[in-house]
Amino acid sequence: MRARTLSLAISSALAFSLLTAMAEDKKFDASKLPPASDQKDVTYAKDIKPILDKSCVKCHGGEKPKGKLRLETLEGAIKGAKSGAVIVPGKSGESSLVYAVAHVGDEDDFMPPPNNKANIAQLTKEQVALIRAWIDQGAK
Repeated sequence: MRARTLSLAISSALAFSLLTAMAEDKKFDASKLPPASDQKDVTYAKDIKPILDKSCVKCHGGEKPKGKLRLETLEGAIKGAKSGAVIVPGKSGESSLVYAVAHVGDEDDFMPPPNNKANIAQLTKEQVALIRAWIDQGAK
């Protein structure tokens, strides 16, 4: 029983190390993103929720949000997905949500996906810039 517990602990530690290494390998190139908007006092409720409601909540809301990422509330957006946080408050250049909505990086991560069944259009550069400003200002 002890050997089995030890084996399980070692396996878990190795799996965690592998996942951490994989996350570190996924480098983001912020130079490919549109710059953050210079708009001040950007908030989720006033500025970001309308964008997410129109372009994201169809899949990332409701009873079974894809990837367990809920974007219909500030709390859900900050909590992130089953794979972890998608927003790093104060650091839009390190926030995977920004790369996904800007369609920068791995095409498999683009949101909304190109040619999606609901025909949801890609976010505009202005919308991405506003999301960047919101995150850079603390994601409140």
